[in-house]
Amino acid sequence: MAKGGKRLRSAKEAFSGKSNIPVEEAISLIKSNSNVKFQETVEIAMNLGVDPKHADQMVRGTVTLPNGTGKSVRVAVFARGAKADEAKEAGADIVGAEDLMEAVQKGEINFDRCIATPDMMPIVGRLGRILGPRNLMPNPRVGTVTADVTQAVTNAKGGQVQFRVERSGVIHAGVGKVNFDDAKLAENVRAFVDAVSRAKPTGAKGKYVRKISLSSSMGPGVSVDIESAM
Repeated sequence: MAKGGKRLRSAKEAFSGKSNIPVEEAISLIKSNSNVKFQETVEIAMNLGVDPKHADQMVRGTVTLPNGTGKSVRVAVFARGAKADEAKEAGADIVGAEDLMEAVQKGEINFDRCIATPDMMPIVGRLGRILGPRNLMPNPRVGTVTADVTQAVTNAKGGQVQFRVERSGVIHAGVGKVNFDDAKLAENVRAFVDAVSRAKPTGAKGKYVRKISLSSSMGPGVSVDIESAM
């Protein structure tokens, strides 16, 4: 058996019988069973009692994790003139207008977050079929269509996480790295859960948060006690 397979089997054995455990215990378990050569991401999955096919049950938003994500985020900004200069000064990795649109159309998507000033949306709108499926389409609801490009770039670089419920009613996100302090990871987890809880849509019926699981990017998941994550 390959080393990777042995590690996964060993982790699964360590996780066996673990269910609905406190957040801190789950984090400790995940970290102690991370044996790959890179710093894995600690991921959260929340199963929600919503049906995203209905507009009044869509869940989406942003949260700035108090301890960051541990990930370097490449930011692209659609802007012209003074706003383009502002974006560059704020630390944006790519700034452009029609030239950036053409690059994206060619498949050159060398960024993790896309921001646009309102006047750029007629151009950005042409890229919906490309950026939309990648969850990169700028949207005023999550602050990525804005005239305040400095703040938007700062947020993106500083640990802001976007979330959007999938068709299955699940939200996934990274909430830090396994080399983070346990307390900082727990703080990030609770900040994320709080943001999703506050984003509860008007059409949600019954129990909203049905299950919360944590895992490392290469390891098995473990369900955590929902109350401990609140």
